[in-house]
Amino acid sequence: MKTYRPKQAEIKREWYIVDAKGKTLGRLATLIANVLRGKHKPYFQPDMDVGDFVIVLNADKIKYTGKKETDKLYQFHTNYPGGLKVRTLKWMLENKPEEVIRLAVERMLPKNKLQKRFMKRLKVYTGETHKHQAQNPKPIDSIVPMWKNF
Repeated sequence: MKTYRPKQAEIKREWYIVDAKGKTLGRLATLIANVLRGKHKPYFQPDMDVGDFVIVLNADKIKYTGKKETDKLYQFHTNYPGGLKVRTLKWMLENKPEEVIRLAVERMLPKNKLQKRFMKRLKVYTGETHKHQAQNPKPIDSIVPMWKNF
């Protein structure tokens, strides 16, 4: 018996919407990463791009536990001598709240050629509005019923 491999024309991409208000950052990022990869589909293949689009609203209203506000650090380098920059979670939420969710999801995806493709399908917004009404996004509860418990 052969393993079923979906053709590119057979892959149907859906749009899902997530409200991040009051949701824990790590649990939210895990759910988004799984939907972007397509792990909820019966024909999921780890080496194929079969995932869906995800819209995240209220990125600035996520919840975190413990002392992460001051202890969690985001580091990057400017590629200049002495260019190491360090930002706390508090600073990131005040200045770049979309980047917090984007980095959390990106770091949960596999580090291979598909990672950029997955990240292109993630749309993160700070407010209640988005510009993807024409795609008729469904709530994420329709594929992950346990999401209500987070």
